[in-house]
Amino acid sequence: MPATMKDIARLTGLSLATISKYLNGGHVLPANQRAIEQAINQLGYTVNSVARSLKTRRSMTIGVLIPHLENVFSTSIISELEDKLHQVGYSTIICDYHHDPEMEAEKLDFLAHRQIDGLVMMPLSGCRDALVKLRERQIPVVLIDRPVEGLDCDAVLVKNRKASFQAVSRLAEAGHERIAIICGPQGVYTADERLYGYMDALKHYQIKLDEDLVQYGNYDTKSGYVLTARLLDRQKPPTAVFVTNHEMTYGSVLAVNERDLLMPKQLSLIGFDHKLLNQVLRPPLAVVTQPLKQIGQTVAELLVHRLTGINRQEPAIIKYLDAVWHDGGSYGPLS
Repeated sequence: MPATMKDIARLTGLSLATISKYLNGGHVLPANQRAIEQAINQLGYTVNSVARSLKTRRSMTIGVLIPHLENVFSTSIISELEDKLHQVGYSTIICDYHHDPEMEAEKLDFLAHRQIDGLVMMPLSGCRDALVKLRERQIPVVLIDRPVEGLDCDAVLVKNRKASFQAVSRLAEAGHERIAIICGPQGVYTADERLYGYMDALKHYQIKLDEDLVQYGNYDTKSGYVLTARLLDRQKPPTAVFVTNHEMTYGSVLAVNERDLLMPKQLSLIGFDHKLLNQVLRPPLAVVTQPLKQIGQTVAELLVHRLTGINRQEPAIIKYLDAVWHDGGSYGPLS
């Protein structure tokens, strides 16, 4: 016969109420949690999630909708988010919409019909109407990276405009005037904010904006490579390039290496989103990184507070986090 909660109670000496509370995602003392988990493993106990959801009207499942599973930013945050949610008894259903607005709507509809208790989303087009319907059902929604205009929900955002301004300022202070930027897709909040920061810096240092030095990619390696190659193969190439996400930065470095250009002597380069390239390249690549661990923790905290009733009636909370600068030898005084 399969193990029951009564078996767990007999083995641990705890009450059925305590065990039920833990199995349904409630908070119990750490010592009780360890005893219950040990008994579960020893007895081979499995939760009947369907029966539990019918009884509690909670599936203990969180929907996660992201642009692409190959994106370092997305996967790093999901890893942290899953870890925090698991600690309070929640599992996740992760969907990837491949930067496609139609697929984004389809995957959001899929999650909405899976009785999720909450949603974490990095929106592209926004799907505002569908998200409003989720909120009307009292399902907590936490947005990452990009807000949706007119939607009353929590969001965790990075100060992208400020981060971009600081990166381009370093290039300007090094003596560069022909500074190119490889942005994300037009109309995407993060891409627009990073472009505005670039333009703010040019204005601050009285450098004339050259539209030919503004390139729009797709936040993928291919576009970073193609656009950097296009810039470098011009008759009058830029002396510095600021690339605004990890995948495009990787593609940009491939294009630079293919041309045997020395950084920063022949080209200055600043990347974005992940410090790995800063650590493995020589000279180290200067990068702006988003605080991935802090983002994941903050999203989980906001979501759990809504799910457990803490701050349930509070207005939407918007958290703005600072990016982090990692210095390197890939930019410097203009030769």
